[in-house]
Amino acid sequence: MITDAELLELEMLLQLEVIDKAKMNFFKFCNVLAPSFYKESRAFLIYMCNEMQDFYQSDEEVLIVNVPPRHGKSRTASMFAKWVFGQNQNEKIMTGSYNEMLSTTFSKAVRNDISEIKADLTKVVYSDIFPETRIKHGDGAMNLWSLEGGYNNYLATSPTGTATGFGASLLIIDDLIKNAEEAFNESVLDKHWEWFTNTMLSRVEEGGKIIIIMTRWSSKDLAGRALVHFKEEGKKVRHINLKAQQDDGSMLCDEILSRKSYESKIRAMSPEIAAANYQQEPIDVKGRLYSSFKTYDGEMPQFKEIKNYTDTADTGADYLCSINYGVTFSNEAYILNVLYTKDGMEVTEPAAAKMLVEDKVNVSDMESNNGGRGYARAVERILKSEHNWNKTRINAFHQSKNKQARILSNATWVMDHVYFPADWRFRWPDYFKAMTEYQREGKNKHDDAPDATTGIAEKIGSGNTYSFD
Repeated sequence: MITDAELLELEMLLQLEVIDKAKMNFFKFCNVLAPSFYKESRAFLIYMCNEMQDFYQSDEEVLIVNVPPRHGKSRTASMFAKWVFGQNQNEKIMTGSYNEMLSTTFSKAVRNDISEIKADLTKVVYSDIFPETRIKHGDGAMNLWSLEGGYNNYLATSPTGTATGFGASLLIIDDLIKNAEEAFNESVLDKHWEWFTNTMLSRVEEGGKIIIIMTRWSSKDLAGRALVHFKEEGKKVRHINLKAQQDDGSMLCDEILSRKSYESKIRAMSPEIAAANYQQEPIDVKGRLYSSFKTYDGEMPQFKEIKNYTDTADTGADYLCSINYGVTFSNEAYILNVLYTKDGMEVTEPAAAKMLVEDKVNVSDMESNNGGRGYARAVERILKSEHNWNKTRINAFHQSKNKQARILSNATWVMDHVYFPADWRFRWPDYFKAMTEYQREGKNKHDDAPDATTGIAEKIGSGNTYSFD
């Protein structure tokens, strides 16, 4: 018969085996310290933890983690900071959350677990796994503290906090957006990005790594902008993107969120917010009018004519949008050049004339509404007086149809038959932004780019929809 002492000794031996695994494997570490949440049966947590460990041990520079609410995002970020300190006590970790209270909570979770004193011989605590990693005595402030043998190893901050004087080898940003109101507020999203790029990035040391963990809201949220920004910079980016409901209808984790609970929750939400929170489909992407655009690269097809469509600015806050395009014999449109600007007529009139000459445009259709007729005459005059050019016919016309209805009804044709240069994002960034972010239902500051592009569809796809002046 096994005595209590022998049973305890056996448990201690098993603990040693578990501890050895936890040192080497991030998920095992989580499983040992928080077994009720990090269960072996929760495959998505194993996947997320393994991806985070692989990222830490790789030469990749940026990790974006998009996970639904209540699925352990912040908890796993906190656990990861603890595990990383166990791997290397010289790491300097900086975490950023949306306010000081949350950043303090995050900091205390890391600090307190490292400092936990073992009270139960049968329970594994952090110091069992990483006994050499300890908080420096007298240096355990809530948001800034050090490990023994180190200096300023951890700083927790927020957009309203400070990061001055702190260098980070690992930067962790955790859920900056707190609600839908912020997700819809472009000013707030812009401030998040400015804080991240102007303050936080300057704190990352050479060779440092960045982790952004959040529920997706908008394509302009920190995760969305970072994905585009860092890839364009040529950095190595890893993206973990987990949806609450899988494509086959099953749930990511029934224990955390069952299908019944999920359907109950999303019934109480707007479709856009539900798709963003649980399916990682940004609010503005879900409501976008144009889901895709065709592009071309290299040699273009033969054109039967070169045309231009110009929508002049109705007010000082509007954009002038002038587009040169080639028309193929099968009536496809290839965008050649774009003038999209808020500059005044003294700038745009000569610029538009120059663009017409450079692409040898045959016909330019210019909307004559709200001063457009005078603009067309001015461009025509510049063509003759400054370029000695009479090969472009200027058609000034009055657009009488409802702008929103025109844009919506021609959207499919634009996506199917208008081809943009492969690098149009960089050639005409403001025009690209206006086209890719245009919303089907309101919330649009400007519609000048879709309006002019719709004009191309009308000229080619649906015949004339105007009367000549």
